[in-house]
Amino acid sequence: MPPRPPTASTDMSEVAILRAGLKISHLRLILALEEHRQISAAGEALNMSQPAASRMLGEIEAILKAPLCERVARGIELTEFGRALARRARAVLLELREAAREISELKSGSGGSVSLGSVTGPALSLAVPAIRQISAAYPGIYINVQIENSNVLTRELLAARHDFVVGRVPDDVDPRLFDLVEIGEEDVCLIVREGHPLLEHPGARLADMTEFDWVFQPRGTLLRRAVEDSFAASGVRLPSTVINTSSIIMTLSIVRHSNAIAPVARDVATMIAGNGTAIGEIRVLPVDVLIRIRPYSLITAHGRALPPSAKLLYDLILKQARALPDISLA
Repeated sequence: MPPRPPTASTDMSEVAILRAGLKISHLRLILALEEHRQISAAGEALNMSQPAASRMLGEIEAILKAPLCERVARGIELTEFGRALARRARAVLLELREAAREISELKSGSGGSVSLGSVTGPALSLAVPAIRQISAAYPGIYINVQIENSNVLTRELLAARHDFVVGRVPDDVDPRLFDLVEIGEEDVCLIVREGHPLLEHPGARLADMTEFDWVFQPRGTLLRRAVEDSFAASGVRLPSTVINTSSIIMTLSIVRHSNAIAPVARDVATMIAGNGTAIGEIRVLPVDVLIRIRPYSLITAHGRALPPSAKLLYDLILKQARALPDISLA
């Protein structure tokens, strides 16, 4: 890493910064450093070598006359100057993206575009009906949907790759970066294949399940943590064999072809179980334990206004949530 400037200068202005050579590529690098917290990983994300990323970091620090990051045990952390630049860089790049999107939509005469991220349950119960409505009313609209866990979705939202997401803010992310409207609870159940030995004993206990393989979401995800907390609260050791995947298709395939057990949103299990296809050979396992997960919310980046097309879909999802029974809104 290049040597750090000893002190920060106070003679900065927007004109001085631009004349000194601050570039869009510099802004992308500081955001990549904030996200990955390693120069090598940030460089890789931007298709740069580590030496090239280090040189660019040195350029930015020379332009701003301030240290932007410091070494820590597992990589780097942004300084207060780095965090300030990252915050402004995110806003600048977002505005440029929105400008490009607006110009593209004006050229094409389309009805606008929306990028949405959602965890699986509310994607089925809320996003799909809202998307159906908006597509019928505005046939020119372009909608991009990513189904993932909340850890991935919130990072994508902060990187301005989504307009808004439906999910939960992970414990290791600063909640002040977001605006939330709580809209519902996601019921979690356990699924197994048709003919699974545990289906012979309604009300299976967690202690009966440790001898079987389990399919979990990756470590640190909220659904996995909820299941692990249920085991801990019951005083039962965790399964010894665990397969980790964030793919619901992979999860269903493993469960269908083995005696593995997997926690999923009940909306997913209900849609699949008994649907008359091969994948429908999935059953909800009756259990004597309740797996609780935090309520999910409509999440936007704090201080970032939604474009009209995204606001329309946001409002429709909120309306769908309010129409569902037994949902308390925060």
